[in-house]
Amino acid sequence: MTVTERGPETGAARETGQGETPEDFGARRGFGLLLVVMASLGLAASFMITVDKFELLADPGFVPACTLNPVLSCTDVMRSEQASVFGFPNPLIGLIGFSVVLATGAGLLAGARHRAWYWLGLNLGTLAGAVFCMWLMTQALYDIGALCLWCVLVWMVTVFLFWHTTLHNLRHGVLPAPRALVAAALEFPLVVPVTWCLVVVTLIGTRFWSYWQTLL
Repeated sequence: MTVTERGPETGAARETGQGETPEDFGARRGFGLLLVVMASLGLAASFMITVDKFELLADPGFVPACTLNPVLSCTDVMRSEQASVFGFPNPLIGLIGFSVVLATGAGLLAGARHRAWYWLGLNLGTLAGAVFCMWLMTQALYDIGALCLWCVLVWMVTVFLFWHTTLHNLRHGVLPAPRALVAAALEFPLVVPVTWCLVVVTLIGTRFWSYWQTLL
């Protein structure tokens, strides 16, 4: 049977990504919309952190609006060494990265298609972002001892972007995996990111529990 004669994949093959993958392909509208929404949130948070960071550099006495108490203190986070890991403010990475994701999502909603290497690159990028955010989380919790609410939003957004990009690539066979594992992941797409975020919330709650108690 020639390529032009081949019939469509079955529903199971499409869902698990076990059928033959075309050279380039798009994504479901829901995935494109998720990229747009999550990237927009991440971009907005990165923009706010960047503005406050530059304000703080210009005026050491400046107090960001997200500095609410000793724990929720963007000021302490922005003044830390970890706020500029690569020699420039971390949120500049977010401005670039989330812009790429936003453009990708908007393109998908318009019917764009990409080759497998692009999807793999997006997956690696979101993975790197998730790992970096989790490292920053440990630094905020156990070294700096303060939280930036905008940063917490970025952590959550990055986790969802990474996981749903992974699901997309599993569905289309970009990432090889056992059929049963792929089917389970696609059947319950929110289990991993929601659990991940609940763990983050739990860590925040336990780390600063002595302070939270004073608010009760």
